[in-house]
Amino acid sequence: MNVPTAALPATLQRLKDEGYRRLVDITAIDDPSQAERFELNYLLYSMDKREWLRVKARTSGQAPTACGVFAGANAYEREVYDMFGVEFSGHPLPRRILMPDDWVGHPLRRDEPLGSIEVDFTFRRAPRGD
Repeated sequence: MNVPTAALPATLQRLKDEGYRRLVDITAIDDPSQAERFELNYLLYSMDKREWLRVKARTSGQAPTACGVFAGANAYEREVYDMFGVEFSGHPLPRRILMPDDWVGHPLRRDEPLGSIEVDFTFRRAPRGD
């Protein structure tokens, strides 16, 4: 289901009233070639109907918070802000949750430069005591 970004809280409230009472996840997809580059995805579940529902909304970087409808949206929205840089207006605690506070940028954006930290993938087996 695709909805306008401004209609997200009202749509989520209507769906919650219809039985989709479980917010399972909020995530985003970044497509810099689009004017509204972020597609927000809200995954809902109805235990009564045993049905999943995905609500999608496109934004250029701001959306209203869903915390008034689902208390669990708090952590999910903070994660989307931290990883993608999407800001949620009205959010009660708009700060990073996964990355350090002094981190510059948002790691899951497509235009974020790739890091160059070398990782040692060698496997060294400990000697056996036979």
